[in-house]
Amino acid sequence: MELNYSRPAIRWTEGLPVGNGRLGGIVYGGIEQERIALNEDTLWSGYPRDWNNPLALQALGEVRQAVLEERYEDAERLSKAGMMGPYTQAFMPLGHWHMRFYHGHFADGYRRSLKLDEACATVQYEIGGVRYTRELFASYPDQALVCRVAASRPGQLEVKSWLDSPLRSTTAWRDGTEAGAEAGEEAAAAYFAVRGDCPSEVSPNYVHDPEPVKYEAETDSRTIAFEGRLACRADAGATIKVDHTGIHITHATEVVFYFAAGTSFAGFDAMPDATAYPPARLAEQRLRQAMSRSYAELKRRHEADYKPLYERVRFTLGSSVSDEARAMSTDERLRRYGAQDAELVALFLQYGRYLLLASSREGTQPAHLQGIWNEHIRPIWSCNYTLNINLQMNYWLAETANLSECHEPLLQFVQDLSVTGEETARIHYGCRGWTAHHNSDLWRQSAPPGNYGDGNPLWANWPMGGVWLCAHLWEHYSFTGDLDFLQQQAYPVLIQAARFVLDWVQPTETGEYGTIPSTSPEHRFRLPDGRTPALTVSSTMDISLIRELLSRCIEAARLLERDEPLLPELERVLDRLPATRIGSRGQIQEWYTDFADEDEAHRHVSQLYDLFPGSAWGEARQPMLYEAARRTLELRGDGGTGWSIGWKIALWARLRDGNRAFDILRRLLVQVEDDGVMDFERGGLYANLFDAHPPFQIDGNFGAAAGIIEMLLQSHEDRIDLLPALPDAWPQGEIVGLKARGGFTVDMAWVDGRLTRALIHSPSDQSLRVAYRHPFVLRCAELGQEQEEPLPGTAALEHSILARQGLTYVVQL
Repeated sequence: MELNYSRPAIRWTEGLPVGNGRLGGIVYGGIEQERIALNEDTLWSGYPRDWNNPLALQALGEVRQAVLEERYEDAERLSKAGMMGPYTQAFMPLGHWHMRFYHGHFADGYRRSLKLDEACATVQYEIGGVRYTRELFASYPDQALVCRVAASRPGQLEVKSWLDSPLRSTTAWRDGTEAGAEAGEEAAAAYFAVRGDCPSEVSPNYVHDPEPVKYEAETDSRTIAFEGRLACRADAGATIKVDHTGIHITHATEVVFYFAAGTSFAGFDAMPDATAYPPARLAEQRLRQAMSRSYAELKRRHEADYKPLYERVRFTLGSSVSDEARAMSTDERLRRYGAQDAELVALFLQYGRYLLLASSREGTQPAHLQGIWNEHIRPIWSCNYTLNINLQMNYWLAETANLSECHEPLLQFVQDLSVTGEETARIHYGCRGWTAHHNSDLWRQSAPPGNYGDGNPLWANWPMGGVWLCAHLWEHYSFTGDLDFLQQQAYPVLIQAARFVLDWVQPTETGEYGTIPSTSPEHRFRLPDGRTPALTVSSTMDISLIRELLSRCIEAARLLERDEPLLPELERVLDRLPATRIGSRGQIQEWYTDFADEDEAHRHVSQLYDLFPGSAWGEARQPMLYEAARRTLELRGDGGTGWSIGWKIALWARLRDGNRAFDILRRLLVQVEDDGVMDFERGGLYANLFDAHPPFQIDGNFGAAAGIIEMLLQSHEDRIDLLPALPDAWPQGEIVGLKARGGFTVDMAWVDGRLTRALIHSPSDQSLRVAYRHPFVLRCAELGQEQEEPLPGTAALEHSILARQGLTYVVQL
C-alpha cells in the first residue's frame, strides 16, 4: 500500500500529499532542490461579513409569480437582480518550504514514495556512493510537519532551507542566541519564519475582475494573519547558521526539520484577532512542542495516532499482475493497466481513506474541494465548500470506510452553518429555521453566491444545501447509534432545517406542496421551442431531499421520545409532497414536468438522489422507481468529470450491476496529463492519483472510493447485503473492517466470485438481517453463548436474528 515513483515531481499534481487535518503539504521530492507546498486549514481570504440581501424577500414573490406563469426568462432576470449575495471567499496557500542540497542533481537509484500505512513520504537516491534519505510526515498529536534528512556517510549533508509565500508576506529569523520570547522562558531555538496576511477578497477564477485579489491597508487589516516557522536539530558534528536567507547546515549526517504554523482565526463568526490568537505565539508553541521530542518519539506518536485508524480496514484483491508490473512506478502502472490492475484498485480505495485522514481530523476544518491542499491564490472554484454534491461526496466514505471520527469536521460545519443560515432564511425568504445554498467557506456563508447579480440562478439560487447536509447528521447516527449525538447535536439542526422547509414549500393547484422557484443543480431543461430555462417548480431532487429530511425528523422525535410541536405539520406536508414521476422514456423525471434535457449526458444526476446517496429506493423498495433509475443512468451515459464518474460507480453498485460499475471505474483509473485544460468530459487521475475533474477535485477520489465500498457492502435497506455488486473482474478478494448501519463491523472473503466466509460483529443488542445472492448459514462465532432465540440452521438467501452486544456472527455458504 504505497505510491512510488522513479523521478521527482515536476507539477503539483505529481507531488505526494501529506496532512494532519490542519497542516498540509505536497512533497515534490527534488534531488538538488526539494519543495514542499504548504497549507493551513484556516488560511482563507476575507472575514465575517453581512452577505444577506435585503432585496431578496421582495424579489421572491415576483420570481414565484413569473415561474408559475411560465415567464422563465423574467424569473431568471429577477432572481439575478434581487436574490444573490456575494461570492464566497477562497482557501489560500501558505507558501513553500524549500531545501537546497549542494551535491548536484545527477543521482542513481532514485525513488520517492508515499507509504499509506505509515502516512510518510520518502525520497531516496545515491550520489557518489552516498545514500541520501528524506522522510516527511504530518503529525496530528504534535501539530507539525516533521522531516528527517540523512546521509549514509558522516558529515556529507550540506543543505539550506527556507520559507516563502505568494501572499503578502515578509520573512524573519532568529539565530538562537536571543533570550526567550518572554521572561523566564527557555531560550528559543533558531528558526526561519514567513509571516503575512490573507487578502480581504479574492474573486473566483471564472470572474473577470480588474482587481481579483484585494488586500486591506496594513494599518487596518481585518483579515487572517499567519506565521509559519521552520527550525531544525542536527547531529553533534554539524554546523547550523541562520540568517535572512534561511537555515544553513554543513557537515551534517542527520538533520530533523520541524515546521509549525499559526493563524489569527478566531472562529467562523468572529473577526480575526491577532491579539487573542497571535500567529507568532501559536507557531512558537507548536514548534517547541514538536522539538521537545526526538524524531523517533515524534514518529512513534504519529504512528500510534494514525495507524489504529488506517488499519481498521484491510483490502486485497486477487491479482494476476506480474512481478515486472509490480516493479513499475505507480503512474506507469496506472498508464498501462488502470483498473485491470486489481492491486491498483485496492490501493486507490485505501488512498481515499488516507486522503480523508490527511484532510479531516477532529477539531479541524472539513475537507474542501481539494481536501487541505491548494497551490494558487485564485484556486479553481475558490477551493470552497460546494454544497450541491461536492462537499457531501467528500464524506460518503467516512462511515462505511470505518473513519467515523473524520466525519466530525463536517458535522461541526453543519452546526455552524445552521447559525449563519438562520439569518439568511429570515432575510431572504421570511422563513423560520435555516438554509444554505450552492457555496460556503470558512466564514460559513449561507446566502446565494453570485456577487449580487453576476452569478447564475442555475446554481446560485438553490436553497437546499442545508437540507442535503442534514443527511450526514443522520448517517452518523445510523452508523454509530449514538443517541446523545442525535439528541444534543443532530436533532436541533435537523428540526430547524425542517422549519425552513415547512415555510419554503408552497401549496400548488394540485393540492400538493412544491418548491418555487426550483432548480436541478447546474442543469437546464429544454422547452419545445428550444429555450433552456433553469428555474421551474419542484425539481425531483428538491422533493427527495425534503421527503428524506421530514421523515427523519419524525423518526428522530420518536427515538428521542420528544413531544415535538411541529409533528402534525411535518406529517401533513410529508403526506402531500408530489410523488416521483416516471417520464415518457421510462426514466426518472428530473423535473415535475417531463421536460427534455438541455444536456442528456450532464455530469449531475440529481434526480437519482433517492438511489444514492439517499436510501429511499432499493431492490426491495420502490421497484418501479428502482428500474426507472436504471433507465435514467443508461440515458445519461458513463462519461463525465472525475466526481461524476465516482457518483455513477455508486449508483450502478446500488443497482447491483457490478460489471457496469467496474466499467465506469475503468474510466476513472486512467492517467490524465495536467495540461491545464478544463474538460468536463474527461475524467481520470493525475500521476499522484488525484482525481482529475479536470482540474483536480478531491471529491472524485472520495466518491469513487465510497462507490467501491458500495460494490462490496450495502446496508441501506435495513439489512446487510454482502457483495451485492461484485464484478467478474474481482473473482477473489478479502476486505476487513467495513462498517454497516447499526455499527456492525463486517469482514468478508471470497473465491471464484462466491463468498467463502463473512464475520459480522455487533456493537449492541439489535436486529440483524443479512442477505446474500446464494443460500448461506448464519451462526454465532462465540461457542457456548446463550441466544435469546435459536440461530437459523437452514441455508437461505436471507436471515434475521436478534444480535447480542459484543458477539460476532459467521456467514458461511
